[in-house]
Amino acid sequence: MKYTIDDFARLIDHTNLHADASNEDMKKLCDEAKKYHFKMVAINQVQSKFCSEQLKNTDIDTGAAIAFPLGQQTIESKVFDTEDAIKNGANEIDYVINITELKNKNYAYIKEEMKQMVDICHKYHVPCKVIFENCYLTKEEIKKLAEIAKEIKPDFIKTSTGFGPSGARVEDVKLMKSIVGDDVKVKAAGGIRNSDDFLAMVRAGADRIGCSAGVKIIEALKERMKDDNVTTIEINR
Repeated sequence: MKYTIDDFARLIDHTNLHADASNEDMKKLCDEAKKYHFKMVAINQVQSKFCSEQLKNTDIDTGAAIAFPLGQQTIESKVFDTEDAIKNGANEIDYVINITELKNKNYAYIKEEMKQMVDICHKYHVPCKVIFENCYLTKEEIKKLAEIAKEIKPDFIKTSTGFGPSGARVEDVKLMKSIVGDDVKVKAAGGIRNSDDFLAMVRAGADRIGCSAGVKIIEALKERMKDDNVTTIEINR
C-alpha cells in the first residue's frame, strides 16, 4: 500500500498525557493536530471538554485516556469515567485493562470489563481502544488478551501507555496482529520517537500510532520523500 504524507499523519494520535500539562500546552497540541491533520489528540480524561472545543468543526478526534496509566479501577468506575468523557466531548476512548486480574488469570473479569467498555463506547458510536501494557505481560498473556479481544471486538488493541518501563515493540505488534487479524486493529504506542520506528510499526501491522513526536516524525518523512523525489512511500505488510 502506498502512503502519502497525509495518510501517515492520519495514523497518528498526537499525545500529551503529562500530569502538569496546562491549557496552553493542550492548545498547542490541538493547533499542531490541526496543522498536520493528525487523526486524534490523546489526552487525559479531564481535558476532554477543553480539547473538543479547540477541535470543533474539524475531523480531528478527541481521545480520552481512562484508568490511565495503571488500569487499577473497578469496571463500574471505568464505565462511569468513559461516559463522563464522552459527554464532555471525547469521541475516542483508550482504557487500560486491570493487569492484576489478568495476572490472577481471572479471564472472566477481563472479558466482562472489555465487554462493558466496548458496549458503553459503541452506545455513543465512539471507538474503543484496549491498552494491554505489554511491558508487564508475558507472551502468553498478550496472546490471551488478544484472543479475548478477537471475541469481544473492540476497535483497537494497544501495546502500551508509554508510562511503563518500556513501550511498543515490533514483535508485540506482529504477535497481536497475528491473533486478531482483520477483526480488530492494532495501535502501537510508547517510545516511538523517529520516522524509522514509526515505519517499522506500520509495517508490523499497526493501524494507529500514539506518540508525542508526531510533528518530528512527519517532518522527517517529508524530508525523506523530498530527498527521494517521491510523493508516496510503499509499505508492505
